[in-house]
Parts: sequence; C-alpha cells; structure tokens
Amino acid sequence: MTENLLVQADGCRRLGAPMYAELLRRAAADTGGPAATIMEGLGGSALSLRLLGTVHRLVLEGRAPELAPYYPTVGGVPDGAAAWPAFRAVLAEHAAEIRAGMATPPQTNEVGRSAALVGGLLTVAAATGLPVRLLEIGASAGLNLRADRFRYLFEGGAYGPEDSPVVLPDCWEGGTPPVDAPLEVVERRGCDLAPLDPADPADQVRLLSYVWPEQTERVARLRAAFAVAAEVPATVVRDGAAGFLDGLAPRPGTVTVVWHSIMRHYVPADEWARVEASLAAAGAAATPRAPVAHLALEPRDEERIESRPLLKLRLWPGGGTEVLAKAPPHGLPTVWGPAR
Repeated sequence: MTENLLVQADGCRRLGAPMYAELLRRAAADTGGPAATIMEGLGGSALSLRLLGTVHRLVLEGRAPELAPYYPTVGGVPDGAAAWPAFRAVLAEHAAEIRAGMATPPQTNEVGRSAALVGGLLTVAAATGLPVRLLEIGASAGLNLRADRFRYLFEGGAYGPEDSPVVLPDCWEGGTPPVDAPLEVVERRGCDLAPLDPADPADQVRLLSYVWPEQTERVARLRAAFAVAAEVPATVVRDGAAGFLDGLAPRPGTVTVVWHSIMRHYVPADEWARVEASLAAAGAAATPRAPVAHLALEPRDEERIESRPLLKLRLWPGGGTEVLAKAPPHGLPTVWGPAR
C-alpha cells in the first residue's frame, strides 16, 4: 500500500498536482491510519487514483465541507499540508463508502489526449482519403469520440471549429499532423464496461471526480466537452473491448478506425489477445477501398501507467506499426514525430 501511494505521489508531483502529491505522501507515512485501513487487501490497478477520486466525489457532492476550502473545483485554494487533517478525517468518517467506491477502476475521459488521437486520425485520413468509421474501446462517456469537433492551437496555426467550447492550447510540439487532410467522421461508436452519460449530472460528477482538482485547465476542458457532447451524437454501449470488436470487419467506402487511450492496463491478457485477433482478422480482410486502422495511445511499458505514452498506428492493408508521437498521460503537449 505504501509503495502504491508513493509511486502515485511522485506521478502527481511530476505532472503538476502538488496538493495531491502531498496528501498521498502523508497518507503513506500515516502507518495504520484510515488510508491504510481502507486500502488493506484491495486488488486492482490505480488504487491511489481510486482513493483520490472517491474523496473528490464527496467534495463535489457537498458531503465533505471541511475539504472544500482546498479544492478548486468547488472554489477552494489547493494546499496539501493544510488540507491533510481534513482529508484524513474524511477518510476516517467515510471509510466504508470510500472503500466501496474504490471497487471499480477510475472513470476518466481525458480530453487532452484528443490532441494525439485526432493527430492520428488526420494521418489516417491523409493516407486513405476516406470518411472515418470511428470505434473506441474503453470510451467512458465517449467524449473523445467527438475529438474532431475540438479546437487545437499550435504554433503558427489552428485546427478544428473556431466556435468549439473545447480549446486545446499548444497541443503539438516538434511538428504537426497533416491538418490539411479532409477529415469526415461518419460513425462514432464506443464501448465501456460502465459507460457514462455526458448529459447526466451524476455521471458528470463522476468524471470530474477523477480529474485532479488543482489542474483547473483540465477541469475546464472536461466541462466544455460536455457541451460538445450535447451537440454531437455518439453511442457508447456496455461491453468489454473483446466483445465489442468481435466480428469486426472492414466497410467499403470508409476507413474503420479502432482507437483507445491509456486503458490497455485495465484489460486482462486473455481478453487483449481476443482484441488483437479481431484486429488481425479485420486487417487481413482490408482493401484500399475498405482499410482498417488501429490507433493506440498507451504507455511505453504496458505494466507502468506512469511511463510516457506513445501514439502508435497500424494501417491495413499492410499492418505495419508506426510511432506517430509521444505525449504525457494527460495528452498535452503532444510531441509530434517518431519518438526516440
């Protein structure tokens, strides 16, 4: 438990969340404290993020008023040292509820990752010249299924609708994807084991709870993405990755794109083997008029979520793997070009 908390504390520190880093360090040092009691015997990945997200949800719901002064999502000012006594008290008071809330993986729909994903989509569009049938596994609320409707700013230019409420500044460094490629998305479908509805206030709170509250730009992007989702239809079904892709086949006149971001480590190895088999079968059936693409933004080391993600593309016919970019876990800025 201590190691899990300290590893995530270091990740929060490196990624610009000093309050969360301080809270996790203090929880790790609080031997026998409420965090240790809550986490004892729990399995699964990202346990520290589950803990933080469940507490954040209590704050957003107004049920942890003693923490509100430190959480910018409800108007507070972040201060890890000052927040610790209240944080510890909330853990103790709501221990059973927090432990129950940690039973499921974090529900994240990180909008910043769309910088890498839409760059990959533009690359596919440029290579094929065809409309896109977009399929996302681990889609959560499906916000990134609308990635082409966000506004991307980069040195010397911009891409995407000028009136989009979602604006991603300084999204690409070192180069840019082919922003002049004609991109038309004609189908938007995804799957998730526990899909969320971006129009449902309770589901919006759940998504917000897993954004680090001191990172106000991420919070603002997520809230803006809810507005885009209200205008752009997309379907997310309750299914696992393998079940969703079972029977996957090319569709003439479109390029079928399967994409995902920072979700591979949640999928068991045997299920992922089925995903790969479905992709391979669809790729074997692909033709120049019915190509298939696989875009993956995942950590270099699949066992370590904190390792820097790479954006990889496989495009059939052919099916070779190309590294397009690298990005931090939250997506911005994406460094465009082969990673070294």
